[in-house]
This record gives sequence, C-alpha cells and structure tokens, in this order.
Amino acid sequence: QVQLVESGGGLVQPGEFLRLSCTGSGRAGPGRTFIRAAIRWFRQAPGKQRELVSCIDDHDGSQVYGESLKGRFTGSRNRVGNTSYLQMANLTPEDTATYYCATDFSILCSESFDYGTAYWGDGTLVIVST
Repeated sequence: QVQLVESGGGLVQPGEFLRLSCTGSGRAGPGRTFIRAAIRWFRQAPGKQRELVSCIDDHDGSQVYGESLKGRFTGSRNRVGNTSYLQMANLTPEDTATYYCATDFSILCSESFDYGTAYWGDGTLVIVST
C-alpha cells in the first residue's frame, strides 16, 4: 500500500522558516517507484482551492509555481529515505494553509498530473501568525 506522510508544519511568526518533509512508502507497481517519481507539493488555505506549490524531479530539479513563492520556496529530496522536502523562507500570513505532497508516479514535473490516480498525504498545517 502506497503511503505519503507529511511532517514539519506548525505555528511560526512572519519572516520565519519551515522545512516540510514528505516520506513515501509502499509499492505502486512495476516501474512506479519513489526514487524515480516526481513529487508535487500543494497547499490549500481555508476557503480557497488547492494550488500547486512546487514539484521536484530528476530532470529539472525543483520548480516553484507562483511569483510570490519564487525565491522563498525550494524543493529538494533524499532518495535514500524516499523523502522530499519543501523549504519555505520568509513566511507570510498568506502562506497559512494545509500543505500536501502527492505523486502519480510520473517521472517529470512537465508531465500532466493525474489527479484521479495520484496518491496524497493527509497534509501538514502551517500557520503563519503573530
């Protein structure tokens, strides 16, 4: 059974840093391994739609989506532990959201993401507030 588990969320003040982790386990089938899979990070703020934040793959590395996030958010991964990270710097209250990692086991971030067959974690809550 495939599982994704996020961790690292919490309450921080504006301007602070957080690193979220996403650890994958289980097998999804032949050729579908966490070592090769692109890992996506999404977030959903209260009352808003879920949005794509970042994606990391072995071809193009880390990509961040959204002008307000570029330069502050960075993705990385540790294949040994099947773990991906989302580093978030200079956090603002607008970054308050539940953050989810997900994969459909596609290899490249440039590939279309299959929401219907993707695996998701349960999310980790980030609150940025004074």
